[in-house]
Amino acid sequence: MSQIESLFVTRLYHAALSELGKPIDPEELEASCWAIAEEDEAGQDWCEENGYPGYTSYASLDDLTWRSPVFKDLRKVLNKHVKAFCRDLEFNLDGRKLVLEDLWINILPEGGYHSAHIHPHSVISGTTYVAMPEGASPLRFEDPRHASMMAAPPRTKHARREMQSFIYAKPQVGDVLLWESWLRHEVLMNQSEEERISVSFNYKWGD
Repeated sequence: MSQIESLFVTRLYHAALSELGKPIDPEELEASCWAIAEEDEAGQDWCEENGYPGYTSYASLDDLTWRSPVFKDLRKVLNKHVKAFCRDLEFNLDGRKLVLEDLWINILPEGGYHSAHIHPHSVISGTTYVAMPEGASPLRFEDPRHASMMAAPPRTKHARREMQSFIYAKPQVGDVLLWESWLRHEVLMNQSEEERISVSFNYKWGD
């Protein structure tokens, strides 16, 4: 009897922050994002110099958990979600933990986008969503095998989700997405007149 099985599965974790740990007040988190963005002149300058639409604290701040209590609480909640995802991935951490390495704010205005990229030197990457107005751009994940497909024909229009070349995720405010950091992804153009706000992060394999 013939048999077809799936090999080398790519996992995507999607949950509400509130499922684990202390509840995070979405209004407090959004207010903190705006307050930090308005005060972060170095970040504003970096965005302007590098043609980044909107604002990101990625290149300017590495102490968000000290700047606002809500980010400290967020870190504790993210730790629980990452731990749950690691159990699903069946990682052998050899007695070590995955620890938060980077945590940064993203504010994308109308027309803003973030081109396809990966997160080198990290194990788990992810984003939690602070403001997703109607028309806000989804996150698009790319099949990591693209570079090896060579002469393969395209997938059919109605291919099963796990067989598609691109997967689109449009989470709700308060959701968190996690994926392995080698997975290529991008934020498509924001079609909303309002800002799309998220907080992204990386976890590394600690000592």
